[in-house]
Amino acid sequence: MSTQSPRHTAEGHDPPPVGGILWAVAGELRSVLALPAAMTMQVAHPAVGAGVDQHSVFRTDPWGRGERSLRSVQLWVYGGARAETEGHRLRRLHASIQGVDAHGRPYRALDPPVYAWVHATGYPVYLRAQRYLGTRPFTAAEERQLYGEWLRIGRVLGIDEREIPGSVEEFWPYYRAMVRERLEPTVVARELAEPDAAVPPPDALPVRLLWPLLRPLFTRFRAFLTVGLMPPDAREAIGLEWTRGQERRLRWFGRAARVVVPLLPERLRYLPIAREARRHARAGGRDRWPSVAWHVVCRMACRLVWHRCGTWLGAAR
Repeated sequence: MSTQSPRHTAEGHDPPPVGGILWAVAGELRSVLALPAAMTMQVAHPAVGAGVDQHSVFRTDPWGRGERSLRSVQLWVYGGARAETEGHRLRRLHASIQGVDAHGRPYRALDPPVYAWVHATGYPVYLRAQRYLGTRPFTAAEERQLYGEWLRIGRVLGIDEREIPGSVEEFWPYYRAMVRERLEPTVVARELAEPDAAVPPPDALPVRLLWPLLRPLFTRFRAFLTVGLMPPDAREAIGLEWTRGQERRLRWFGRAARVVVPLLPERLRYLPIAREARRHARAGGRDRWPSVAWHVVCRMACRLVWHRCGTWLGAAR
């Protein structure tokens, strides 16, 4: 295992451009529904799985962790100058995470190949979410554009450029090798895909009171989307089952999503940070964004959206 830490981002590494593909999709509800699939692929790497198992609060505070993770992902794309600040924060957060995995091998969260894999999982999951939930699959040109934007996110996060392929053509051999040689059914990966997982209730009182009835619906829906929106080769490597009946149901759900979601008003379709960034861009940057008050609103609204959409993910503890 490498003992190097990821090289810090150089000052001036910008997030993806306004009007790009990530700008359009990263903050929308359909992409949020796909993120647990990426997280499950992340923790199927034994080093990542061990780190989350031993250091994360995902079992005791899944809702708070989810809220923090959603905000982090949104800042990468929509945060402007704050994107790089968030990248530095994540590196500081993970700098002390180390230990021994289930096979007795030492690991560090910032080991460059491990850190790169966590980032790399987002790209194939975005493609799969677009295929099932989007208006149409991405064209080849759009896939290349999306990958270029995902590389920009990697630079913001401080991913070692020697560890992440520089083109789509180079990415797929890297991805297939990682799935074939590194992924396994770790404890955390199986737990995240478990339809009957034990999830504590959220803070909202009405939901908390109804949680004994809502929890089975939530965990089964989460597991359904987690497994269904995961690429089949990763699903197989982790040992997750997927039936023809489930595939049909996912396709029906995708048809409903591609009709309903575009009809939603922007305040319901996009998460708060994404929505405000898009509004600010339309206004030509004339107003100050974001204000301190808006941060409070975003935090409260992210928690509400998290409760409603029923996803569980994490890029940060």
